[in-house]
Amino acid sequence: MKVQRTASTAFTADFESEQELTDEHRVNLSFGALRLPTIESVDLHTALTVTLRGPWAAEIAVSATVVAVLPDGIALAIEGNPDEILTRLLARPSMAVEKAAEEEETTREKSQNTWDRMRSLPQMEKILLAVRADRTERALLLQDNDPRVLLSILRNPRLTVDEVVRLAKSSFLTYQIVEVIMKTGQWMSSLDVRLALIHNAKTPQAFSLRILPTLPDSEIKTIARAGTSMALKQAALRRLQGRT
Repeated sequence: MKVQRTASTAFTADFESEQELTDEHRVNLSFGALRLPTIESVDLHTALTVTLRGPWAAEIAVSATVVAVLPDGIALAIEGNPDEILTRLLARPSMAVEKAAEEEETTREKSQNTWDRMRSLPQMEKILLAVRADRTERALLLQDNDPRVLLSILRNPRLTVDEVVRLAKSSFLTYQIVEVIMKTGQWMSSLDVRLALIHNAKTPQAFSLRILPTLPDSEIKTIARAGTSMALKQAALRRLQGRT
């Protein structure tokens, strides 16, 4: 059993095997007791909270009282039904949990495989793939530093607004990319897209000035203080002054 003191009146006790747990139940737990091996000093009659963990990570917190100080630990009287405690601690992960863990591992492996495959692709193949890439592939392609790849992603019919926002924040933004975004009403109707563009120093000033009037006053105030160019800050300031 691994025991750790986690607070002045709290301990954790990990049973490392089913045999260790059943032995402790047979000798102590079944009688409402628990032997806690520890070098920590705890006064007699101290009320404790002990978190017990089974060999498969199931856990239960029990209230306990120190009833004896032993040479190599402390003896506790614990509250609760001993058999229920044993059953809880012997619980194995459910099939649903195991399946979810397996699916998560499969997803991680798939992402890693996709990443390895994408890194080895020639740029021209990335450009062609971007138009039909799935979400995992698009997430990787959006990190590409080739504006041609990013421009091709905009032609992907499954592209989401969130992905356009990410693209609008890219340090590899170009005039052509911004122009395509600006011409697409579905994307420009999103405040997040417009903000991503106007706060990106790569966005051409002419486009930023067109976006400015579409923003709420709170955002215009921010741009007046910290716009990406002096011309943009001055334009924001003029709009605010014109409304006062």
